[in-house]
Parts: sequence; C-alpha cells; structure tokens
Amino acid sequence: MSHIVQLTNGTERRVALVEEPTLRLLEGVESTHALVATAICSGTATSRLVARLATGPAIDYDAVYTGHAPWRLLPPIDHPEPSRCLISGTGLTHLGSAHDRDAMHDAKQSETLTDSLRMFRDGLAGGHPAPGAIGAAPEWFYKGTGAMLRAHGEPLVVPRFAEDGGEEGEIAGVYVIDPDGVPCRVGMVTGNEFSDHLFERRNYLHLAGSKLRTSAIGPELVLAPRFDAVRGEVSIERGGRRLWHRAVASGEAEMSHSLRNIEHHHFKFDGHRRPGDVHVHFFGAHSLSFGAGVTLLDGDIMAVRFDGFGRGLRNVVQVDRTVDHPLAVRALG
Repeated sequence: MSHIVQLTNGTERRVALVEEPTLRLLEGVESTHALVATAICSGTATSRLVARLATGPAIDYDAVYTGHAPWRLLPPIDHPEPSRCLISGTGLTHLGSAHDRDAMHDAKQSETLTDSLRMFRDGLAGGHPAPGAIGAAPEWFYKGTGAMLRAHGEPLVVPRFAEDGGEEGEIAGVYVIDPDGVPCRVGMVTGNEFSDHLFERRNYLHLAGSKLRTSAIGPELVLAPRFDAVRGEVSIERGGRRLWHRAVASGEAEMSHSLRNIEHHHFKFDGHRRPGDVHVHFFGAHSLSFGAGVTLLDGDIMAVRFDGFGRGLRNVVQVDRTVDHPLAVRALG
C-alpha cells in the first residue's frame, strides 16, 4: 500500500512517496493527475509506477507537515483546470450520522419517520446488492469544483452569509476518468467535508446549499487501501486543548451502502464520465461534533485521522466576518 503527497515550494510542484519519516520525490512528476494519466496510458499500476520513479531527493516530512519547510503540502489530487475536478459526497451511509441527521430533521415529527431516516433504512435494505445487481440509490450532494478543495494545514472558511461551520471527518474516494470514459479509482484520502449544519437544520431542503463550502483532503493519497472496517478519531481543539473527540469508524462493514453501490450511482450519469476529469467523492461521516452540541468558533482546529491512512488531517476554522450585502447582477441586455 503506497502513500503519496503533492507539494510545492512556490516555484515548482512535485509528487512524493511517503517513506516515514521522509518524503521521496518522484523523478519528473509534477502532479498526481499526470502520474495517473501515465499509469492509465501505460497499463501500469499506479503503485508500481510510483516505486519505479521514487529515486529523487528525500525531504523531512515533519518539517513539511508542520509548515516549517520551504515545501508545503497541496491536496493530494487536483486538476490543472479546477473546474474539471468535481467534489461530491454521499450522506446517510453511517449509523451515527443517520441518528444526528434524524435529530436535525425531527421537529414535530415524533410519530413519523423523517425523510432522512427513511433514506437510511432504504440503504440498510438495499445498499449492499448482490453481484450484478443494482442497489438502492444513496443520498447524493454536490460540494463544488476543485477550486473549493483545501490541503492539510489550510483554513476551512465559514462564509459571511453562513450560519455555522462544522467538521465532517470521513474518507473520500479519488477517481480519474480514463480516455474511454471508464472511472478509475486511484485511491482514498482522509477528508473533512465541512458544512453548515445550522442552515440545514432549518429545513432539510437546505442540505444542498449547506454543502457548498470549502473542504479538505489529505495529506496523503493511499493507493489501493483496505476499506472493510477502518477505525479513526475526530477531535476539536480550542486554545491549545482538546475540546471534543470521538472514536469513529468507516469502511463497508460500518456502512449501509457498499462501495460498489455508491460508485455505480455516482458514475451512472454520463456527465460524470468525461475523460480526464477528476472526482473526489466523500463517503459519509460516522459522528459530528455538532451532534454533540459543539459550536465551532474562529480559530478552532479540526483534526481527522484514520488507521492506515497516514498522518492526520488538520485544518483551522476561519470565520469570514465581512458584512453580507445583496449581490448585484449586471444585465448585459
């Protein structure tokens, strides 16, 4: 199982293989996208290509990870044209998140199932179809293009018009579409999906708008990871101390939908199979600090870590305090 990162020193970009406690630069590789394109065209496994190219200088990983080196980490996947990187996700896939979401949408509905819980039960009943069969469709949401993707150490912004910002620590799949329009799973990453839970709680139809936020992945892209049962931890730090933490679990054994079913329902749309495009798809969260009554404040640090996925992802909450004004649209006539 190989782990790779993308990094830059301000003048050049490189891809490196994680060889704890160092990063080994890949010779002649400036981006994960280019690396994967080479692997696809040559018919070579990405991990095998990485092993062959990992002959460059070694860099101290601790210095890069903590921001004390000329090199800084980038998201481990992106696209040279950010609009060709689609950020999306699937919700109501984990038992813990289903309870949180049901509570958000349960006002004055104590005697009936909420739409959220009905969706979750559909997944329990039909989210793991037999081989060759198509299962129940999961909840799907759009988060933006690659322009909204952030790296380890970068802030996640609560926009001036938002009501809240909350972490959603989870695992995301990374895909590149090959020249024949076939989705190729490159690997998986640690992710913080980040969304506005207060806005969503007003009315579940606000879910779509609550998701249009920056999100973070990384620092490492894991090639061909195990995804049966993955343990991890999500925590919130404030003022140098840990405010909240929770052990979390992901992977197919912890989910109401199989990976194969999630991938089918994402890539069944023709528009999601354009050759060369990148897809980052979040698989859903187990637990949220919002569900425990925590309100994140400016400067809080969100930390997400999963066993087998390398170093943890850390991002600070940044609240945009500028005043919101009506946006004027210019009519061209």
